Amino acid sequence: MKKLLLILVVFCIATTTVSAQAVSEAKIRQQIEAAAASMKTMQCDFVQTKFLRMLNDKMVSRGKMYYQQSDKLRWEYTSPYAYAFVLNGSRVLISKGNRNDVINVNQSKFFKEIARIMMNSVVGKALNDKRDFKVSLSSLATEYVATLYPQQKQMQQMFQKIILHFNRQKAMVAKVELIEKRGDCTVIEMTNVKVNSPINAKVFTVN
Repeated sequence: MKKLLLILVVFCIATTTVSAQAVSEAKIRQQIEAAAASMKTMQCDFVQTKFLRMLNDKMVSRGKMYYQQSDKLRWEYTSPYAYAFVLNGSRVLISKGNRNDVINVNQSKFFKEIARIMMNSVVGKALNDKRDFKVSLSSLATEYVATLYPQQKQMQQMFQKIILHFNRQKAMVAKVELIEKRGDCTVIEMTNVKVNSPINAKVFTVN
């Protein structure tokens, strides 16, 4: 459960947009914040591939993600299993099969911290918040790359680093790599991204 939530945190970071011009890191960070602030909603499909180093194998999952400014998020796996995580204000819904669990974020230190990092990430604050990540930015020929080194103990125990690949043409994250401490790697690729399109309120229902 905790590992899944940490992956959700990273995915939230990936929803920020950036102008990939060859400018200073400070300027890039400012552009990320400005672009994220203008993003009222976002929705996309994703493919998550986990590469297992010890087994020389991989596991592929598919799903959808929805975000609405400033405190609504839905992360839903649709294949090979059904699982949904919904954050709506101070309440969290975890749905698996026929079981639904509702959690009050304010009554759980862990979930409260997860919610804080998630929302900071989506609104573009993650790359400037030194409490959560140390960030290295670089510009390549075909993409812009941000490498995040976790500073929080819980995330450090899981991940060596997190790599965000920005599509230069679309100025949005196209792929996220999560490099784990033990050598496994999870890659999340986003498609059919829609920004500032209407989202049905039912998507964020928590009950």
